[in-house]
Amino acid sequence: MVQIGAGGMGRAWLETLVRSADADIVGLVDLDLGSAREAAASIGRPDLPIARSLTDLAIDPGADAVLNVTVPAAHHAVTTQALLLGLAVLSEKPAAPTVAEALSLAATAEVTGQLLMVSQSRRYFRQLAAFRREVRNTGPVGLLSNQFFRAAHFGGFREEMAYPLLVDMAIHPFDVARYLLGCEPVAVYCDSFNPSWSWYAGDASAVALFEFEGDARFEYTGSWCSPGAETSWNGSWRASTAGATVLWDGEGAPVIEGTGAADIAADDAPEEIAGALAEFVTALRSGAVPWGEIHDNVGSLAMVEAAVRSASTRTRILIADVVELAYSQALAADERAAVHDQLRGWGSGSAGLDPAARLERLA
Repeated sequence: MVQIGAGGMGRAWLETLVRSADADIVGLVDLDLGSAREAAASIGRPDLPIARSLTDLAIDPGADAVLNVTVPAAHHAVTTQALLLGLAVLSEKPAAPTVAEALSLAATAEVTGQLLMVSQSRRYFRQLAAFRREVRNTGPVGLLSNQFFRAAHFGGFREEMAYPLLVDMAIHPFDVARYLLGCEPVAVYCDSFNPSWSWYAGDASAVALFEFEGDARFEYTGSWCSPGAETSWNGSWRASTAGATVLWDGEGAPVIEGTGAADIAADDAPEEIAGALAEFVTALRSGAVPWGEIHDNVGSLAMVEAAVRSASTRTRILIADVVELAYSQALAADERAAVHDQLRGWGSGSAGLDPAARLERLA
């Protein structure tokens, strides 16, 4: 793998790569060559090929994929370049800043025949997998909820964003909700606001209610300026199902109320970004479609975009409307003939993301 990005998150990924028995780092790209050299030295690889761009790097002929750990604003350009060079891509979230750009990436992946997977690292927790099993085992879900409260002092760009909580953090629980419920969101009403004591310029708190297929509801309540009694970074989860209530505090073992169930066993799968890397490698080797594959991941990004639109307009927003508007924007913006033609061939955004329609196009 060639990694692009040697900042804070880039360092974490480099350490994960050097510990992995399934992947090797063969090149590092960053605009700051000094930072890249320091990062390479920190993992004991001072001889690692380094460059300012992917095209400037003498890519190892055995390279299979690119790991995109750049800032979100660069995701679309960096991922597109890698796909067009014939390399699979594992990208940090979000796939792109907008759903329109994410749709463009999905079409580019189709044109090139390369895998593009987005690392939703907070899906990869052993106790979350155990929580999901028990939620599924106890019957249909009526209400799934996540409460997230932290007093996070980041400094930098997050504290200047208009919707820092929704745009930078909420995609994690939104993505996990899709993973837990096993179906897709239909609509959302979101109220986003900024308490008077907040150190953020934009809205650091939000409450959102999503309607899902099958009449399930997902309620999200979060704040990045809530001192005291902080939750896990995964938040605190509650699933009210037909047979029981299943609780997960985001860290320990889930708890079942109402069935008398005992201990819930967790597996030994790799967690967080190591889990994403393992699934990506498995997908490359087997051809299986991983969680976070770009067409699927658009659903999580669309939840974010819909929540922001709802918060700004104070209205209920249909997820399908967000996808179709993004589809028209992607068609208008993409000037590469092959990608534009691929997008146009979808007929609509929903058809482009439909798994059955995608398999038919690939066939």
